[in-house]
Amino acid sequence: MPRSDPPSLFDPQPYRTELVAIIRAIEALPDPQAPLDQRVLDRILKRHPRDGRALFSRSQLLAGHRHFAAAEGFALPDDTFAHRVRLRRVRSLSGITPVTIFTQPYPCPGRCVFCPNDVRMPKSYLSDEPGAQRAADNGFDPYLQTWNRLAAFRATGHPTDKIELIVLGGTWSFHPEGYQRWFVLRAFEALNDFGAGVDGRAGGHALSFDALPERIDGRAHEGTPYNRIVRGFLQRGAPSGPTDTPLAPAADTATWEAIAAAHRRNETAGARCVGLVVETRPDHLTLDEVRRIRRLGATKVQIGIQSLDDAVLAANQRGHDVAATHRALRLLRAAGFKLHAHWMPNLLGSTPAADIDDFARLFGDERVRPDELKVYPCSLIESAELVQHYERGEWRPYEYEELLEVLVAALERAPRWCRLTRVIRDISSDDILVGNKKTNFREIAEAELLRRGGRPRDIRAREVRDRSFDPSELRLRETRYGVAGGEECFLEFVSPDDQLAGFLRLLLPWPGRPVDEVLHELHGCAVIRELHVYGESLTVGSRADDAAQHRGLGRRLLEEARRIAHDAAFGDLAVISAVGTRDYYRRNGFSDGELYQHQALGPAADLTPSPVTAETSAR
Repeated sequence: MPRSDPPSLFDPQPYRTELVAIIRAIEALPDPQAPLDQRVLDRILKRHPRDGRALFSRSQLLAGHRHFAAAEGFALPDDTFAHRVRLRRVRSLSGITPVTIFTQPYPCPGRCVFCPNDVRMPKSYLSDEPGAQRAADNGFDPYLQTWNRLAAFRATGHPTDKIELIVLGGTWSFHPEGYQRWFVLRAFEALNDFGAGVDGRAGGHALSFDALPERIDGRAHEGTPYNRIVRGFLQRGAPSGPTDTPLAPAADTATWEAIAAAHRRNETAGARCVGLVVETRPDHLTLDEVRRIRRLGATKVQIGIQSLDDAVLAANQRGHDVAATHRALRLLRAAGFKLHAHWMPNLLGSTPAADIDDFARLFGDERVRPDELKVYPCSLIESAELVQHYERGEWRPYEYEELLEVLVAALERAPRWCRLTRVIRDISSDDILVGNKKTNFREIAEAELLRRGGRPRDIRAREVRDRSFDPSELRLRETRYGVAGGEECFLEFVSPDDQLAGFLRLLLPWPGRPVDEVLHELHGCAVIRELHVYGESLTVGSRADDAAQHRGLGRRLLEEARRIAHDAAFGDLAVISAVGTRDYYRRNGFSDGELYQHQALGPAADLTPSPVTAETSAR
């Protein structure tokens, strides 16, 4: 069980008088659809303190509203009240609610000199990082992590019916298949149970690595001490004798049939998985692995590119070359996955000027061109082997102005069809020996870019989020760019000031691709790799008059994709649907295949073109 009680365990009953008074005061305020100003809420809370001194939290207000709604007949529905008092609305402003969970510590196939070696955490993660802390608090159990995170989101007013499940922790593809199946199955069981109001946390399987006394010093170690220590712990702790497999007693029962059954249940569950993300390395991706990841229900893969320079990769002992990156991206794109790359400036052997050139290759080279990107400037962590290179004078952290130039160039050059998810890694300053410790460097770089007369054009910079707009003013814009094995068509609905309300990624593969690079089910198919409508996440079936979601934008994007695929002589349009979006695509004319959903393309007369602003480029 977790070490701290989740917000859902708060009992509102002893505080009925105070909570009802606060809720009535909030209801009496004007404009019930607008988020509540913090100062206004504070004044109300201070008039009705908890136990005469403390202030109620927002999660406690929401718990009180749900608990007393039937008896008190509150004027505001639960979702409207939650909208008013929600604290971090940004978490669900991209149209979904992200739930990040971590795999347990496990040996890593890499030997990267920059990588931290915290044996209590999955490889490359640190115990001070909030998401990793939550994972450890839940013993790295997928059910406990998922259920408790959903409870925390619900307690703070975020919708929990459309969930992007993000699985982090080292190299997913290096874990045994049995662990992969068990982990995904338990996460889906948590989604299904939570959506049905079932609490199955008593059956969780928590595992603590806190007993490990070793503190790895990057100045002294050689080879892979992380692997030795973690493997030894797993072998000592396994009840059945020495093994590298995780301590997961249900792994042998996590069959593909059980996963398929959990998927079917989730299609109409109260907490649906509308996206499943795993992270891995380029050198551990084969066509069989791609098929397995897809069978688990994944729709996006985070992949560590780090650099597109073979000399830099070799200096950092990355363990693969750029050709492996190209092949991995080609396999994933051909299978319809969304590509979320990681890229690291300031690596051993690089320079600011070389990094700027390397960033240009990310989008100038048709063999790369990721859909999303995390920019992680290299940080010097005490447990990393890079410390030895630093002390010998072979590596240094970039100066402030040097790092600023690299990040400004990245923001300026990222194309409109890519989302810069992060431009700095949120590492505690206590863990960084030397170098940048500013976690708001993105804002600094954006301000500098604006000062120079430029502006970022990537997806994150243009998301409509919670802004109001006139749907009648939206225009459909099309951008085409070449990729390895085909052409991408990026369709987007944008406002007159270029705010992004929704988009679709359509892959138009070239004929004659090698059979060992394409899943059999996708031969001859155009592939919808992503369909996303932006704006605050709304519950299934709800609608806000000026919100992007639930206004038919997704259906209109699908219609345009059908027309383009038909005009390109494709007879079948496939979509890499998430488990929780299968029903949506069925209602839009798609039929279930083995791993994808498909729609046969009819005659041209059935497809009505939409007004489109076209752009054919890599930008």
